[in-house]
Amino acid sequence: MSTSNLSNIVSQLQTPSPLSPQKITSLLTSAKRELLTLDALIPTPTTPSHILALARQTLETGALLSIRLQQPDSFTRYYQQLLPFYEFPESSYGTDASSSSQRSKVTGLYLLLLLTKGDYAAFHTVLEGLEVEQAGKGKGLEGDEFISYPVKLERWLMEGSYDRVWGATKREGVPSEEFGAFSEVLIGTIRDEIASCSEKAYPSLPIANAKNLLFLESEGSVVEFAQARGWVAKDGRIYFPQQQEDMRTEKDILVASGQVIENTIGYSRSLENIV
Repeated sequence: MSTSNLSNIVSQLQTPSPLSPQKITSLLTSAKRELLTLDALIPTPTTPSHILALARQTLETGALLSIRLQQPDSFTRYYQQLLPFYEFPESSYGTDASSSSQRSKVTGLYLLLLLTKGDYAAFHTVLEGLEVEQAGKGKGLEGDEFISYPVKLERWLMEGSYDRVWGATKREGVPSEEFGAFSEVLIGTIRDEIASCSEKAYPSLPIANAKNLLFLESEGSVVEFAQARGWVAKDGRIYFPQQQEDMRTEKDILVASGQVIENTIGYSRSLENIV
């Protein structure tokens, strides 16, 4: 059975020239139709190696493009469709297929997605499966940049080391551009939790302090964030409407900032409600 149509579609999807979201969606739909025609959407031991490799490549391409289209649900579906393919040994895919596999990247992105959702149970289930698999091969996961990235972030979240998480999500700290999308979501959830704790900890905060506490780039960003949450920004301070202003000193404010961090550390260790 000819695979030329599917190969052509995958080549179009992987072109360096940017495609419109509509074109990508149309091509991915056509690719799935071709997979059905080839009876390759679900792999079997009798699936020819070249079709098996092309089907895996197609689904991995769809998964990565879903990230760029900011469609996490679509990415999750592609990941789930890829799991049966990842159960086959690399020898099933032919001589050169293992070098072209995007498994580590796709799996690392899925782990990062689970972090953004606060699904730590699923995170560790996937991670433990990988560790068992690699141990059977006499290898570890430490040298895999795509897997080690979410593992480090999860550890720092549990420690409450949000500054390290923030630094790792900078452009130069992510292993590929696809990871940047989920990293931004993760920082957003951390920022929202710190903001919620801040509202309870004290009635107001200097904008300069809030910029550092919330991991925002500028004081203008602090004002925009404050307005979105219904806070009041005036005279160089942020006022939280849930509290009445009192006569706290600057030292009191800094102490309160430390209490907020302690609160968020305790929150992250609950392993359940990061978002």
